[in-house]
Amino acid sequence: MFKQLRLLPSFIVALLFWCFSVQSQPTSPEVSIQLWSVKDDLKADFAGTLNALAKMGFQGVEFAGEFGPYKDNPHGLKSLLDKLGLKASGAHVGFDTLAPDKLAATLLFYKTLGIQFVIVPWDERAWHPTGVMALTKQLSELAPQLQKYGMQLGFHNHDKEFAPFQNATYWDYIASNTPSAVLLQLDMGWVLFASQDPLTYINRYPHRTPTTHLKIRTVEGVIASPILGENHLPWHHYIQAVVNQGGAQWLVLEQEEYPTGLTQLQSVARSKQNLDTILSGLAKP
Repeated sequence: MFKQLRLLPSFIVALLFWCFSVQSQPTSPEVSIQLWSVKDDLKADFAGTLNALAKMGFQGVEFAGEFGPYKDNPHGLKSLLDKLGLKASGAHVGFDTLAPDKLAATLLFYKTLGIQFVIVPWDERAWHPTGVMALTKQLSELAPQLQKYGMQLGFHNHDKEFAPFQNATYWDYIASNTPSAVLLQLDMGWVLFASQDPLTYINRYPHRTPTTHLKIRTVEGVIASPILGENHLPWHHYIQAVVNQGGAQWLVLEQEEYPTGLTQLQSVARSKQNLDTILSGLAKP
């Protein structure tokens, strides 16, 4: 190979090595915001709220069913995102809109926005002894249909998925009984709320967490502040693991609790500022 390279003009050889080095470099995850965090602001001023999030430095947004005036205009919404320099990192989508008679229209809407990750955010069967079996079957059957659109199906946890089940947890059952094509969007806030360690589940199911939620759910006497980075939790370890082991492409900040005196946007801004500090520390050699 190297003998053949010597026969090429030097600038072509340099270009080939440059391309190889770029492709070999691991990519850092981008930072998104789950729009449920600012649901009231979105309803009051959709475009203005997205603009405010872009100015905070978010690179993407994860949708949760609110599209403002763009409910029937995905092309217009994509244009707005492009104008603001935002990507659509994913969407939380219920099984009801993924039903056979709605599937194509739903996926085309999100495909227009550039969304790859379509995540079911909630299903009470996830912590039911027989319901969880039906859930995993549905996820397994639905995933190949999304792959035809170049998209990936996922499931998002709350705390109850970490209740004991079959010598493990319901989350373990879901992970073990779905194909690797079904992503596991681990919500670290709910894992911690369930008194579990996120590292356990990140490492147990490698390369299945391309998108993850960074969040705080307060726990009386244990986790006092709902603002990310204010409770001495080892976020640098969690993030390193979800990137290196989980394969995270997106770190999705979510805010579901708001300190007294702070608006939704102000709370998100404070969590984002702390997350930036954590990430800058990780970037140092």
